[in-house]
Amino acid sequence: MIIRTHRFFSNTIIINPPIKSKEVVDMKNKNLPNGTRDEFGVQAEVKEAIQMKLLGLFKDRGFRKLTTPVLEYSDVFEPLSTDNYRPYQFLDEQGETLVLRPDLTLPVARVMSTTGVDLPVKWYYSGDVFRVKRRLSGSYNQTTQAGIEIIGYKGIKADWECLQVALSGCQQMGLEDVTVEISQAKFVDTVINQLELPEPTRNSLKMALFDKDLNRYQSLWSPLVHTKFEKFLAEWPWLFGDFDQVIRIVETLPRSTELEAIIKDLIATKSFINQQFPNFQVTLDLSVRSPQSYYTGMAFRGFTGKSADYLFSGGRYDDLLTNFQKVKVSAVGVAFDVDALVERTALPANKQQTLIYFDDDQWQLAEKKLQEIPNSTLCLTQSVQAAKRLADSDGNKLLDLTEGRSQNGTN
Repeated sequence: MIIRTHRFFSNTIIINPPIKSKEVVDMKNKNLPNGTRDEFGVQAEVKEAIQMKLLGLFKDRGFRKLTTPVLEYSDVFEPLSTDNYRPYQFLDEQGETLVLRPDLTLPVARVMSTTGVDLPVKWYYSGDVFRVKRRLSGSYNQTTQAGIEIIGYKGIKADWECLQVALSGCQQMGLEDVTVEISQAKFVDTVINQLELPEPTRNSLKMALFDKDLNRYQSLWSPLVHTKFEKFLAEWPWLFGDFDQVIRIVETLPRSTELEAIIKDLIATKSFINQQFPNFQVTLDLSVRSPQSYYTGMAFRGFTGKSADYLFSGGRYDDLLTNFQKVKVSAVGVAFDVDALVERTALPANKQQTLIYFDDDQWQLAEKKLQEIPNSTLCLTQSVQAAKRLADSDGNKLLDLTEGRSQNGTN
């Protein structure tokens, strides 16, 4: 009996495997699992360079490195929204469910609750996350992230530092057509709770809004026609896009202390981005479900016009640590999708390389040449003829250190 997990089941299943011939098993196991890929050559080198740039940016701003294991208990990720993916799951020797981490923020929260680190603190991290996406979604199940978490700061300045880091990173990658999409996790509930509707109707209205079920949405809010909420509710499903236009619709709402605070922070954040990064566009979406269920405040994503995939995403999650401990701690973070950055980076052409061919007793000389000649490598063929064929096949140069040597191997 073996432990086997099905990618679309929420729980680990133990079953007897079907009996297969050795040839069939060998052939299947030598293929890549669905949703994975190999990385090599220029593309892998570009990805490494992007990661190093991002980690350098984090370190230069005074963030400290935090590394968490790839395997965690599944309970760590209970707050995670799993609408579009499932975690890979396993059983340990004691029958506890383990997962390949599908997220890097929740392990940070777990670290903070179990280690007693003094607050406030600024962490940076990088690593792979594993999310079983829907089949034929076109997405990979293993992606690389690099990001920061700021824990213990309540004010909006922490949100702004996340945006500063995210947009500075985009600039370093040479991305100029960046759009920042801002949303607010509390906005929808703040408005819904003011509506003079029964609670079940309010909940149904929220779901219809998120699902863009316009007929149902219209019927649910129709009792509020000719009220102070009519103008806003009529526009709410389309409340995304140009920042200033969205805010003008929001300002038709009856004011409350909580709503005033949300509007104030949104406007101030848009002004901050415009001042620091005047070439970047800012949009606002106040009709969307929060990107993660654990977000408690402003959320932000960055993308370019060339693709719908986000370059980075983040937000405030002040209640997240209460899933691990009773103490509420302010926190905000942002993470880059490193693979999305690679896709938007022009791959350099392969540079002509110099192959250094040498005899066995010329190793020291070959090492010296390797240090002196840019973009060179040791040629390890057993004959100069093979070295020439290898150089010609890839359009590279050949430096033959054996040239001019006598047949007995002396200079």
